[in-house]
Amino acid sequence: MKQKIASLLMIVLALGLLIPGITLPVLTLEGHIEKSQLAQAGIEMLAEDGNSRSRGMLQMVSGMLGLDQLEGQVLVYQKTRSIWGTVNELKANNNLLVACLVALFAVIVPVIKLLSQLLYSLLHPCKFKRLVGRFTQLVSKWSMADVFVIALIVTYLAGNADGQMGELLIMKAELGAGFWYFVGYCVCAILSGYFVSRSHKEKDV
Repeated sequence: MKQKIASLLMIVLALGLLIPGITLPVLTLEGHIEKSQLAQAGIEMLAEDGNSRSRGMLQMVSGMLGLDQLEGQVLVYQKTRSIWGTVNELKANNNLLVACLVALFAVIVPVIKLLSQLLYSLLHPCKFKRLVGRFTQLVSKWSMADVFVIALIVTYLAGNADGQMGELLIMKAELGAGFWYFVGYCVCAILSGYFVSRSHKEKDV
């Protein structure tokens, strides 16, 4: 009885943590540029098609205005994404296959797995319960796929930012609340799978 209660508790907690884990931001990326370097980059762009004389004039004007002495940073890049937001972004960028795979392993499979575990825990011993138990074990083989997906999303966002940063951009990454909710879901899902699997083996014996 205690094992059944623990199993139900872990399943309900996992479902409760999965929703914010999917919808809340998992990663925020910010890119800053030093104001003085931004001013220098602007001069380089303006003088790109000119001669050395025009470049020198621009450098002189920049020095007179004190642009090379500017302090502080300017925010030039910011992206915050949740798992579901990443799915929508991939779909919008015509990466439909990848979007479907992320949705499958980060949303659909976890929900089916937890609901099947919940159904198994609530059913009385019967043939249908044994079938549900076997199905639950089958789905549980993909238990690490959701962890792999969250790692891919973090890598995707970081790589996307890296492609836009150039040499001037100073990047800062911060994990969002969605990441920690998803980690909590993973822990509870592993524990619920352990209890359900143990109960299934005991029933077989």
